[in-house]
Amino acid sequence: MNQVLLRSYNELINYFKKNNIDNIFIVCFDIIKEMEIYKVLENQKEIKKTYFMDFQPNPTYESVCNGIKEFKNSKSKYIIAIGGGSALDVAKCIKLFANLDDKTNYLEQEFSDNDITLMAVPTTAGTGSEATKYAVIYYQGKKQSVTHNSIIPTIVLFDAKMLESLPLYQKKATVLDALSHAIESFWSVNSNNESKEYSKEAIKIIINNFDKYLDNDQKVYDKMLYAANLAGKGINITQTTAGHAMCYKLTSLYGISHGHAACLINSILLPFMINNFDKCIDYRGKEYLSDVFNELVRTFNLNSLNELKEYLEKLLNKLDLYNVSVNKDDLDELVHSVNPDRLKNNPVKLEEQDIRLIYENLFKKIEMR
Repeated sequence: MNQVLLRSYNELINYFKKNNIDNIFIVCFDIIKEMEIYKVLENQKEIKKTYFMDFQPNPTYESVCNGIKEFKNSKSKYIIAIGGGSALDVAKCIKLFANLDDKTNYLEQEFSDNDITLMAVPTTAGTGSEATKYAVIYYQGKKQSVTHNSIIPTIVLFDAKMLESLPLYQKKATVLDALSHAIESFWSVNSNNESKEYSKEAIKIIINNFDKYLDNDQKVYDKMLYAANLAGKGINITQTTAGHAMCYKLTSLYGISHGHAACLINSILLPFMINNFDKCIDYRGKEYLSDVFNELVRTFNLNSLNELKEYLEKLLNKLDLYNVSVNKDDLDELVHSVNPDRLKNNPVKLEEQDIRLIYENLFKKIEMR
């Protein structure tokens, strides 16, 4: 599916007019009222607007159900999600569930496409959710992954000004999330030529603009939004690998951001896999996998796998992201938190002892900071 990418509010207004859009349902947090996009939308007097804000980060099934009721009451056929992953998750599920039987658990029904249009306005350069067929909500306290091609937003608006007010730590973590998406997509067992091209371009944009982005050079904001989108397109094809599967518990135990945790794991996972190509489970074989890693090295404009390993370590040190308070007593909990199904996309097989070793090596690296 080819997304329509809009890069200005004039383009957005023209899109509304061209498509005769007169009724929109907006999924967002209350902070939108401090953003320029709120003024732009409110100035479109001929468009009826319904705002849905009754949800939290890590949104629940119940919140989605409330959103569906409000969406139906709005009589709209057009959803705009403004925010990070949570807003996108809610909007995607509202779109997907809206035409299903409301007397039966939506998660138990067969999904199908519908005539509801979904637009995304990402407020960080990180998740890439605006380019994927995935959403996550929580049902009875348990994480539920929702997947369907129809929930990939058909229109995306990049507003570089959204990134101006992001705290420095959030800038670091979200870009590292995009970088981790691109890296994991590149080495995933599901990778293909298309996904690799998305990953390559995303990686090149990120490494060439990272410093300027953190220094608040507004000229590169649009580039970083685009890089996150490309990385999202990559994982939309391949899904994530062990770097993500092993990072979730780190976020909840130590209160660090998702992208921060993913990059920490990948910095240790990378050398482990380099030393264990014999455990390759990619059907294309270990020689192919070796070529993939060498191609990844060239994408980073480096000369060897060891330089790539050092690059990630230096990046985390430079950003002061090894500065995490960890507890060795958590090792068992971390090891057993990893969902084996999420490891199937990883090109090198990870046994329980391997997972433990990776966490142990991460703890050692953190203690050495």
